[in-house]
Amino acid sequence: MDHSGHGTTMDLPPFTLGRGLHWSADPFFLVACLVGLGLYAWGVLRLRRRGDAWPVGRTVSYVAGVLTIGLMMCTRLNDYGMVMFSVHMVQHMVISMLSPILLLLGAPITLALRALPTAGRGRKGPRELLLKLLHSRYMRIVTHPAFTIPLFIASLYALYFTPVFDFLMGSRAGHVGMMVHFLAVGVVFFWPIMGVDPGPNRPGYLMRMLELFAGMPFHAFFGIALMMATAPMVKSFENPPASLGIDPLSDQNAAGGIAWAFSEIPSVLVLIALLFQWYRSEQRQAKRKDRAADRDGDQELEAYNAYLASLNARRG
Repeated sequence: MDHSGHGTTMDLPPFTLGRGLHWSADPFFLVACLVGLGLYAWGVLRLRRRGDAWPVGRTVSYVAGVLTIGLMMCTRLNDYGMVMFSVHMVQHMVISMLSPILLLLGAPITLALRALPTAGRGRKGPRELLLKLLHSRYMRIVTHPAFTIPLFIASLYALYFTPVFDFLMGSRAGHVGMMVHFLAVGVVFFWPIMGVDPGPNRPGYLMRMLELFAGMPFHAFFGIALMMATAPMVKSFENPPASLGIDPLSDQNAAGGIAWAFSEIPSVLVLIALLFQWYRSEQRQAKRKDRAADRDGDQELEAYNAYLASLNARRG
């Protein structure tokens, strides 16, 4: 057994994309993905049975988000990620930056609030507990930029450049916990910025853009630091299996390039989503103003007609 606790990795052949996509499921993430898909499907079906619509785009986005997690953790990419820094970095970047964006665009909390039944008076069911959590002080703290941005940065520097990373990579539970952490950090970072679901912290669109770009430069610097390093910086990847035929320093430089590239790609996706949401918000506000103006105009017209009717009554 290797140091990771994932079983034998010493006999892994040289990495290719085809080999990486072979089935090799992590039990925790397999169950979590299946449960996530099952609960979402239950919510959509419940809405449709009572005649309510649910946007297809949200369903597609959520399913894609779950599938990206499954791709990273339920294929041999996960096995190679235990011994190759570059493959591990792909896992990290996808699970912390791409998967959360897709999941959030699927609006799972909104779906839950619409699908879950309300409890009786004086009782608390799942829906009421979810609402209580959303309005709790805890959620206000963990979704505040003063918390999310430092956490987003620390998940790179404080993890990879300290012994914490090697400790977590030493066991299956530690590795799973690290990946769950990456996903959670991505969700709480991107949720206030471009999430569709309601949340305790939802600043204006310009502030959201500032929050987005506040964290991305540190991501790029992290990647550049790995690319420019002249010696392996992470002990877990210092001695890759000979069967892989890779140089640890070259693999580390590739990992840095992946981290640097992923500081750009999700930023563009989030920016597009933000601009679209901003446009939709402006459209809704314009419609509300038009309806208000129509109501005011109707009231003025009714008042004028009443005035004319009173004049006619006097003349009569």
